[in-house]
Amino acid sequence: GRVKRQKYNPEREQKLKASAVHLLRSHQDLNDLLLEVEGPSCKKLCLSELIACEGPEPYTNHSGSFIGSVLRDEASRLGVPVGVLSARVVASSMEQICTAVAEAGPSAALAPEQRKKLSSLLETAQHLLAHGMFSRLIFCQELWKVQNSLLLEAVWHLHVQNIVSLQELVESHSDVQALGVWLFKNLCLLCEQIEESCPDMDIARAMLSGLVQMFVLSGFQKHSDPRRTVESEKMPQVAFDVLQRMLTFALDALAAGAQDGSPSHKAVTCWFGVFSGHTCRGITCTDSPKRFFSHTLTQVLTHNPVLKVSDAVQMQRDWSFARTHPLLSTLYRRLFVMLSPEELVGRLQEVLETQEVNWQRVLSCVSTLVVCIPEAQQLVSGWVARLMAHAFESYHLDSLVTAFLIVRQAALEGPSVFPSYADWFKASFGSTHGHHGCSKKALVFLFKFLSDLVPFEAPRYMQVHILHPPLVPDKYRSLLTDYVALAKTRLADLKVSMENMGLYEDVSSAGDVPEPHNQAPQDVEKAVAVFEHTGRIPVTVMEARADKIPPPLYSAYCRACSAAEEETPEDAAPGTGTEPGCAEEALGQLTAALGELRACMRDPDRYDVVSAQMAVISERLRAASRHGKDDGSCEMSKVRLSVVTPKLKQQEQEVVDLLLTSFCQNLMVASSFAPPERQGPWATLFVRTVCGCSLLPEVLSRLCQLLRLQGLSLSASHVLGLAALAVHLGESRSAFPEVDVGPPAPAGGLAFPDLLDSLLTCRTRESSLFCLKFCTAAISYSLCKFSSQSRDVLYNCLPLGLIKKFQFLVFRLFSETREPPSQEDTAGLPWSPACLAPADWQRAALLLWGQSTFQELLKEKDLHQDFHQWAIREHYLPAPAAAGGCDGDLEVACTVLADALMDFCQSLRSCDHSENSDPVPGGHTGNQDILSRLQEMAVELELERGGRSPSRGHFLFRVFRTRLQALPRGWDVAACLQRQQELLTYKRLLLRLPPSVLLGSFWAGPSTTPSCEDFFHLVNSELRNFCSHGGALTHDITAHFFRGLLQACLQSSDPSLTADLTLAECRSECPLVLTSALRWWPRLEPVLLRQWGRRCQRPLPGELQRLQEAQRFARDFLSPEAASPPPDLAWVSAAAVHFAMRRVKKEDVRRQLQKLDCAREELLVFLFFFSLMDLLSSHLTPKEAVDSLKAVAVCAEVLTCLQKRRMPWLVLFQLTETDAGLGQLLLRVAPGQHARLLPFAFYSLLSYFDEDAAVREEAFLPVAVDMYLKLTQLFVAGETSAFSLLATRNPELQGQGNPVELITKARLFLLQLIPRCPKKSFSHMAELLADRGDYDPEVSAALLSRQQAVPDDLYQEPHLFC
Repeated sequence: GRVKRQKYNPEREQKLKASAVHLLRSHQDLNDLLLEVEGPSCKKLCLSELIACEGPEPYTNHSGSFIGSVLRDEASRLGVPVGVLSARVVASSMEQICTAVAEAGPSAALAPEQRKKLSSLLETAQHLLAHGMFSRLIFCQELWKVQNSLLLEAVWHLHVQNIVSLQELVESHSDVQALGVWLFKNLCLLCEQIEESCPDMDIARAMLSGLVQMFVLSGFQKHSDPRRTVESEKMPQVAFDVLQRMLTFALDALAAGAQDGSPSHKAVTCWFGVFSGHTCRGITCTDSPKRFFSHTLTQVLTHNPVLKVSDAVQMQRDWSFARTHPLLSTLYRRLFVMLSPEELVGRLQEVLETQEVNWQRVLSCVSTLVVCIPEAQQLVSGWVARLMAHAFESYHLDSLVTAFLIVRQAALEGPSVFPSYADWFKASFGSTHGHHGCSKKALVFLFKFLSDLVPFEAPRYMQVHILHPPLVPDKYRSLLTDYVALAKTRLADLKVSMENMGLYEDVSSAGDVPEPHNQAPQDVEKAVAVFEHTGRIPVTVMEARADKIPPPLYSAYCRACSAAEEETPEDAAPGTGTEPGCAEEALGQLTAALGELRACMRDPDRYDVVSAQMAVISERLRAASRHGKDDGSCEMSKVRLSVVTPKLKQQEQEVVDLLLTSFCQNLMVASSFAPPERQGPWATLFVRTVCGCSLLPEVLSRLCQLLRLQGLSLSASHVLGLAALAVHLGESRSAFPEVDVGPPAPAGGLAFPDLLDSLLTCRTRESSLFCLKFCTAAISYSLCKFSSQSRDVLYNCLPLGLIKKFQFLVFRLFSETREPPSQEDTAGLPWSPACLAPADWQRAALLLWGQSTFQELLKEKDLHQDFHQWAIREHYLPAPAAAGGCDGDLEVACTVLADALMDFCQSLRSCDHSENSDPVPGGHTGNQDILSRLQEMAVELELERGGRSPSRGHFLFRVFRTRLQALPRGWDVAACLQRQQELLTYKRLLLRLPPSVLLGSFWAGPSTTPSCEDFFHLVNSELRNFCSHGGALTHDITAHFFRGLLQACLQSSDPSLTADLTLAECRSECPLVLTSALRWWPRLEPVLLRQWGRRCQRPLPGELQRLQEAQRFARDFLSPEAASPPPDLAWVSAAAVHFAMRRVKKEDVRRQLQKLDCAREELLVFLFFFSLMDLLSSHLTPKEAVDSLKAVAVCAEVLTCLQKRRMPWLVLFQLTETDAGLGQLLLRVAPGQHARLLPFAFYSLLSYFDEDAAVREEAFLPVAVDMYLKLTQLFVAGETSAFSLLATRNPELQGQGNPVELITKARLFLLQLIPRCPKKSFSHMAELLADRGDYDPEVSAALLSRQQAVPDDLYQEPHLFC
């Protein structure tokens, strides 16, 4: 039957254990015991099961105790310590585990199954070790007995799990060399397995990292000698030995040309990875990693030093960064991380001075140094300078050799990282400051060295030496000519065409061996030009005559050439530089390199990565573009291209398009990860690399095509990319030659900013919009990119022409930018990959304009003030008239500007219908910049003419006349308002120009006066009618005239005479100016007195004194005291009294005019006229309506006095412009509308007429009839509507001023007056009624009837004024 399962019983378990021990003592195989043990469940247990711990927790503890008990019993039986027995048993078990793995092939790592077994074994060992039953020393000894069977991972686990440390294992080994070899082989196996992506990659990498850290710490301790042999310090020896073996293996593999995928290549790749920094990052508070890296660099530089200097001279072209093995260049870059640039250069210098070196490694290290470290250029240049100084001080050839090799190697990497060899050679030997100029010995030393180089060096270096020879005193010229002859001989032997190179060769030609063509004519022209300029035969011509080389020098040259051909160096390690077989292959390699650069844009701030890739691109670019100047020694003095018709060959365009597309794509990718200011110098390196001298003409030609001819078809990303490219071209402009674009551009070269300015045109709306996009992108990118740098850097990178064009377009396209910018700064600059999308470019431009940073830039460069000046001076003024310009005529420009400015003001007025809309030229809503330019040009025009007045008058008044002629004439409301608006604009423009404009030009002399005819005509014909009030111009224009008068007087030899003559002319030609002066005299007088006294230091001129006297008379006239005698001119005195009366209160009018009875007749007549003007003004101007009653009171008082004294006042209502005296004078003072409205004033005073005088004076009736007919005509024409409106609004007038009522009263008055008037009053009545009789038939009939009546038919008159 089925056996029943028994329950667990501890006592029974102890009995079973005792029985098992007895059984084992009978058959003692301890190895089997460790690998197979019966557990509590009576199952067979293996090591793998112990690893997995599948049983319950007490299981492992019971197994360890059980095994320990067995080992203790067996050790007792054998008479050996239990620790020794345990160590031997565990060692034997490890051997079995490792042997099982080794059967599958060489390996440094365990298989998963063996790893589990080892883990279980090590747990047992830890239990034994914890209970003092395990001897570490015996265990180490037992392990090394089976060394060949051990795996590195097993040994590593012993160290990690603290069974026995690696140092204990090393110290217990008897043969240090054998141990180093074992560790080296296992490390190589481990590296291979890591590169093959073994299953347990993490364990393998952790093991490699841990071992390297231990080796570095032990082998490169401070103050320790790695080569010591003390037995107790084996660990440092072994550590140093293993690291050295690994480095030697790696360098040998590279020298042997290890193929990709080979075991050695995998091992080297993995081993170089330990220098990446991650491995040594765990080593803290110690300098061991730094010493390790420094030692490694030294070993790399000195490994296998078999190449000679001559080999280096011949082959260094193949040792550039791009042609260096990637693994080696990667190792250099990782070593550079731990050492500072100064330490690197110091280590190179020390190694070169103290040890034999591998020139290939040294020079490839120099290339990597200058490519990957931005500070290297300055440090290497300083190092070379020290070498040169030492060489010529001690005539130390090795120092000179080293300096030349280093400079040539660094220059191979292009101008983006190091100056060209030609530049260095010129700077070192092309002046009197060179080291070679100190003595003849130094010259011999230099030319001996250069001559020794000739058989080995490339033709391009000899070309540099010939074209830029060292500066040599005349007495030692033979040294130079001998060398030049030798170098030319070598070039001829190499079949380098001397005709193509010429005497004045530009080394920008492509390749070392150019195609021949006849250069002689150009050489002759250049030689003649040099001779004409200096008076000497050029040195190159003298050298060209040397046709024999000294025999000793030639013999040495021949021997060296033979030796160079026989001893072709074979020990140089192969690089990766292979010349492409065709153009398509070269273009493909360049495309691949540019693609790798785009992958670097995820972290564009990594200088070493980006610069390294740019070096590769530079190498690929030379092959693709067939520009073979490997040392960057091109020296274009000028780039020649055609802006109008730029052309490129197909291959050139393919290469340039590839480069420009790559730049735009890289910018987009980089900008998606970081803003421009955090993108590092990748763009600068790109531009300096691909736009070096070799490709600069092609790049600029393509830019001409894209910006000038294809701009409208460019996408937003292209615009952004090309804008950024332009910024970086500006940044590097000091390294680029000038550009000769040919006609129609001016003669001479253009700097790149000027070229860019010429490419961006604004001739059409489409081109203007493209220009705005480009400028917005370039300026925004610049402000972002260089935000943390000084403004000088920004100014150097950003062409000012772009800023000016941006201003020009923003002002023209966006009216809101013409206002002063607000002080609020926006969140950030608008630069982003999508900022110029079709819907966003306007917003981007406006955001940029509002930026405080941009506004500060404008202020610092003083561009706010000179923008329009630049636009006018540089473009509009010199442009031909056919193209809309001015042909250089300043007066034409002023005329157009003034006309445009007034058009601008009128357009603003028409767009703004608010009550306060009153645009001012240059005011808040005007264009202040254009006005400022007009002001400057007006003054310049006066200075240009030297004070002469043009025969056709001042340009500004011609503009006024032309514009006024285009306006409709008439006195209807629309025409008057339009004319008034135009004249207000004229006046305001006049006020903002120099006051000399009003007085014209002036010739200094004793009797000459300023030419005021234009201004007088404007006042009499226009300003009098629309810009004057009550017989006076406004204060602003009056004060402006007197400022001009003072200025003219100060330029005169007799200021008083000039003032008197000018004001006398005003009196006769433009009396309104004098009445205006009297109106504003209280404000004018203090200024005139102060300025005249300060500048002339003499009494006021007579005419100004007359104005003073008139003002004094008016003041006395209105005072109760005795009045001073009136001045000679009654109308001047009357005007003064009239304006003084304006300051009198209404209720005081009668009292103030008490002296009227004593006034002269002429004064009263003129005063009555001015009072009539005030009366009309009070009705026509709503703001003065409250003074209408006062005006009536003044007129009534004066009229009463005139009638009482029987003075002829009716003449004032019969004035004509043909009158030579009174009419001509007063009608030039009164506005035309006031003169036409005199009938209204006449009948407004109807109630104040003297009844007897009306009948008695025969002139009264004709005047009254004429005034009535004219009043009726005005009413019919609607010109009295203003009076009706005022009478309705002002209750104080009590019906006075209502035209209908006034006409009714006038009609009744005439009908009553006509029968009473004598026959004489009707003598000219028919003429009066001609063409106007039908205005009022009843009045006309009464007049005609009375005219036909009996002369003496009198009857009782009715009362007319009841």
